[in-house]
Amino acid sequence: MKHFKTFTLGALISFLCIGCGIYSFSGISISPDVKTFEVRQFSNQAPIVEPGLDRRYTIELQDFILNQTNLDLVTSNGDIIYEGEITQFYIAPNTATADQTAAESRLTIGIRLRYIDTKNEENDLEQTFSFFYDYPSSQLLTGDTAETAFTEIFERITQDMVNATLAKW
Repeated sequence: MKHFKTFTLGALISFLCIGCGIYSFSGISISPDVKTFEVRQFSNQAPIVEPGLDRRYTIELQDFILNQTNLDLVTSNGDIIYEGEITQFYIAPNTATADQTAAESRLTIGIRLRYIDTKNEENDLEQTFSFFYDYPSSQLLTGDTAETAFTEIFERITQDMVNATLAKW
């Protein structure tokens, strides 16, 4: 009897999830007719150009969507298309010390996104996403500091983009 109740409860939960349409526990909800996505190379249009940052972000976005959805990555004619450019890359003092020197610096990166849904134009979106990383001013933005900064900023921007386009948050 205990196994029957467990089986019945599991079946009921499965049917409820199926009945709600295509849904994942990550919050991503994709129309069943959308099967592929395309991420076009993001160009670097920021006043300060960090070499390779555009390629790195393009790959990070591709990997994130591949890992979070069941969509197939294509190089052209995708059902949904991500394209855009890096528009901001700057470092500014964030906090000061008593002797008027910067104690902390803030790297800010902004990325302009154009999202195209070829199956439903109402879902198209054009928006800028940005995030920052604070680090001690005594450190240069190189090596591990740069790697950590880029990783944290890109994770946040990518999550925000996917939430705005696929999760509709």
